Amino acid sequence: MNQFKKSLYGLNLNEIEKLLPGFPRFRAKQIFGWLLKGADQFEQMTNIPHAMQEELAQKFNLFSGNVSFCHEDANTKKIVISLNDGLKIESVLLNDGKDRFTACLSTQAGCSSGCVFCKTGAMGLNRDLDYTEIIEQFFYLKNILNKNLSEKKIDNIVIMGMGEPFLNLENLRKAVSFFTDSEGMNFSRRRITVSTCGICDSLFDIAKNGPYFRLALSLTTADECLRNRLMPVSKLNPLNKIKEALLSFQKNDGGRITLEVPLLGGINCREKDAQSVLEFSKGLDTIINIIPWNPVDELRFEGKALREPEKKEMEDFIRMLENRKLKVTMRLHKGRSIMGACGQLG
Repeated sequence: MNQFKKSLYGLNLNEIEKLLPGFPRFRAKQIFGWLLKGADQFEQMTNIPHAMQEELAQKFNLFSGNVSFCHEDANTKKIVISLNDGLKIESVLLNDGKDRFTACLSTQAGCSSGCVFCKTGAMGLNRDLDYTEIIEQFFYLKNILNKNLSEKKIDNIVIMGMGEPFLNLENLRKAVSFFTDSEGMNFSRRRITVSTCGICDSLFDIAKNGPYFRLALSLTTADECLRNRLMPVSKLNPLNKIKEALLSFQKNDGGRITLEVPLLGGINCREKDAQSVLEFSKGLDTIINIIPWNPVDELRFEGKALREPEKKEMEDFIRMLENRKLKVTMRLHKGRSIMGACGQLG
């Protein structure tokens, strides 16, 4: 692929028009329409004259990268994308078993947050993704879905793949704007969820300036000392400031916030952790999402290998939360066999 050609995926209609000054405006609309359908070759644009297709192919790429691998299990497809500079990222398509599909997108190649229970965090950060590279992932997954399941659509977008979205804020904003554009994909903001470790400056910025979407905080524990050891990024983002920003976000947006608790066997399953989650959630409209830790062999915490929580640990911890009148859900294990579950990407 010629990486010096401009790629078209991720551009909105106005941006495409500016790239085609010699084309009638209706041609830009036609091209944009084909992109929204997931066209991966100019030849598929059947209402575009052949000579114009050839001219487009000479001047532009459709995608800036390519899918180098696709791994599948019963309800999950994980793709490995080779970017135009040789770096690789991963994206995941989830099926809830009722043919409702969710695209899980990445915002960075690697991650600088350093969460000890996350494979991506162990990689370190290579670079932020451009907003078009975030958007392209959706269309890669859409094309894979439609190749196998005709007429299926992606129902939801979760931006919780590789990277910390709020450390790539402006590209995140542009990607969300593309997905929700009424003249384009017209995704409801309530069908887009963004997960963050809790980057205070970005949280306050989003709370004040938007865009608003479903927000998930990777809390893990609200025992601040333990959280700082498990999630080094939290040392610069104290929980009192995070909560202040969440309250501001919720006041402006009005939507429920998900508090995610990746449950680590023998580490954050204590009654003290359950009580800390209760104290943190006071004043917020929240639901607690328990995520049993998905194994990654090389990950360790303070010299000891991490382990999955035992069934009794999970049941006891959920019971402690529910006894404190908290609303609790548990994330199902999906994609573990292909290293496509939460915390396994990279």
